[in-house]
Amino acid sequence: MESKTARLTVLIDPNKKKAFERLCASQDITPSQVVRQLIRDYLTEHGVTYGKTSTVANPKVKGKP
Repeated sequence: MESKTARLTVLIDPNKKKAFERLCASQDITPSQVVRQLIRDYLTEHGVTYGKTSTVANPKVKGKP
């Protein structure tokens, strides 16, 4: 696990938030754990390394120059 943490604020529809929290609770996992795993998977999928020497393979995001 990472030694330091940073906060990421995400705006989401309240109904989706409740459904997500219920699903996470039913799987005995926290929403934060799920989001962290999604971010790790997304970075890996796009060939981005992170840590002390972060690199971005392709800094373009779909729809943005």
